[in-house]
Amino acid sequence: MTMTRTLRRSRPGVAAALALAASLALTACGSSEPASSGNGAVVTQDEDRSLYKGTEVDTAFAKPDLRFTDTEGKPFDLRKQTAGRTVLLFFGYTNCPDVCPTTLSDLALALREQPKDVRDKTDVVFVSTDPDRDTPQVLKKWLASFNKDFIGLRGDLQQVKQAALSLGIEVEEPEVHHDGSVHSSHGAQVPAFLPTDDKAHVLYTSNTPMKSFAHDLPLLAKGKQSTTAK
Repeated sequence: MTMTRTLRRSRPGVAAALALAASLALTACGSSEPASSGNGAVVTQDEDRSLYKGTEVDTAFAKPDLRFTDTEGKPFDLRKQTAGRTVLLFFGYTNCPDVCPTTLSDLALALREQPKDVRDKTDVVFVSTDPDRDTPQVLKKWLASFNKDFIGLRGDLQQVKQAALSLGIEVEEPEVHHDGSVHSSHGAQVPAFLPTDDKAHVLYTSNTPMKSFAHDLPLLAKGKQSTTAK
């Protein structure tokens, strides 16, 4: 299955477009080379005046109907329990040595810079792509090292893969190497769902600077959609 979305960059330029296209590939955590992606994301070179540092998509992604279990072992309905809130959704795993901790650290730092009203309206939701090893206790402790309010979810891996693919994000089966290390190739995009319509109009790639998250969080909390909105 190939997922296609047209992406509008907030900063035009061929170099930026090529970098974006590369970053949309699957990220093999701990690997020096990204795996190939079948997402089919299309980058356009228009000079829109986006409010966002992140990447706007022409057709917004619906929030997935994701019903998993949180780190307390309680059922968690993503649509129901985050309705009307800003949600930044990330798929990854606790043994990831690079992209996952870097992204969560940047999100935690960006949130720390926000006023209380923005923080109170924002959820960072992390869905494990390695639920067999990411036990509730392991996941809770790991997320708390970034921010105790980050939400960790676990579920059947096939359902995780389906939920991710509905957002154009590919997740592959974890591989356990002979040395005991675990590698899980997964898309590193972070879709941001607005509180106004519970859809993702903006996404962030693995090379997004912390300052870009910090810049965009207040806009996301206000539910800004239009590239020309004031």
